[in-house]
This record gives sequence, C-alpha cells and structure tokens, in this order.
Amino acid sequence: MRLELTKRGDYAVRAMIALARDGQRLMSARTIAADMAIPPRFLPQVMGDLVRAGLVEGVTGRSGGYRLSVSASEVSLLTIIEAVEGTSRRETCVLRGGPCGSDDMCAVHGAFIAAEEAMIGALDSATLAEVSAGDQTVAATT
Repeated sequence: MRLELTKRGDYAVRAMIALARDGQRLMSARTIAADMAIPPRFLPQVMGDLVRAGLVEGVTGRSGGYRLSVSASEVSLLTIIEAVEGTSRRETCVLRGGPCGSDDMCAVHGAFIAAEEAMIGALDSATLAEVSAGDQTVAATT
C-alpha cells in the first residue's frame, strides 16, 4: 500500500511552501519553479487550480506573480491537496472495485475507513505555516 501524491499535488504543496516562505511579496512562476524544482511548463496549471480554490492570488503583467491570499496558518495540507486533486475520500471498495453498500460492506471496510480518516485528519491538522517552517513535530503530534 502506498501513500503518494500525484505530481500535481506534489507541485501544489511545494509551490505553496515557496509562497509561505516568501511572505506577501509577489513571486513569479519562474522563481517558484526554480526554487522548488518544479517543471516550469506544469506550474501555471497548478497555480490556476490554487487561484480558483482561493488559496493564491495571481497578478498578471510584467511585474506580476503569485502570493498567498490566505494566512499560511489557516491553510491545511489537505486543503492544498484537494484543491488540485479533488476529494481524498475513497469512492471505490478496496476489494470489489465498486462502491461499498451500506447494507453489504466488504470485510475490510471498517479498517480502511479508519485508516483513511486518520490520514485525512493528519493532513487537515498540518498547516502550511508549520510545514513551511520545517516543523518536524507536525507528524508526531497528529
């Protein structure tokens, strides 16, 4: 079993960390890409998702760029990930490949739902401010 982000989720988290570390100054897409080792051709799509989610403000023009539109302490990792990847909740049964029915749940339904809820809770309680500051206690306290 793996716990991995898609490339889009990975790039979104890294871009948000760059913006949080930079404060309220505008950062160009080129600077974000270079600072966070993100392929420049993918970054505009990811930033567009973050702008649509209301997490980032995009300013057009020669001196434009991006900055956080919300406080880093108010944004969770879950919010960032779901802004670009969609819901984190499983919609298919791990055994059957289709939906688990409420009257006919698979044998492992409860265990997987509990694991999913723990993961979602941990990501929801870890803020952008904590991870951008390199707070290694985030995982230990959740």
